[in-house]
Amino acid sequence: MSGTPSVLSAGSRMHGDIETEGGLMIGGHVIGDGRIGGELAIGPAAHWEGNVYAQSAVVAGKVTGSIVVSGKIEIAASAVIRGRVSARTIAMARGATVEGEVAVTGTEPIVEFEERRGAGTGTPKP
Repeated sequence: MSGTPSVLSAGSRMHGDIETEGGLMIGGHVIGDGRIGGELAIGPAAHWEGNVYAQSAVVAGKVTGSIVVSGKIEIAASAVIRGRVSARTIAMARGATVEGEVAVTGTEPIVEFEERRGAGTGTPKP
């Protein structure tokens, strides 16, 4: 699924469940569950409270709840996840905080990396 992602800008607040066939970029605060048909990008100042399912994800902000990804999740050093993380492949920056179970559903081990740029300036690369 492609196209322009939906955006919830910094300073925004959303109460309720979100379902989209494409990607979603959040810079604000979401309280509710989500089903994201594309890539979920959670910015460094963003906070998602609830359970979220996505095709892929890049997390630089805070998640309070489970995040289940069918593909790859990249977790930045600035990320704080309090809940279960499940994905086929997981790349996690040194300094990231995950308080909960981490489950890899694919065959590759978790990749740890040092972020080469500041949090929120782009997708971290291993």
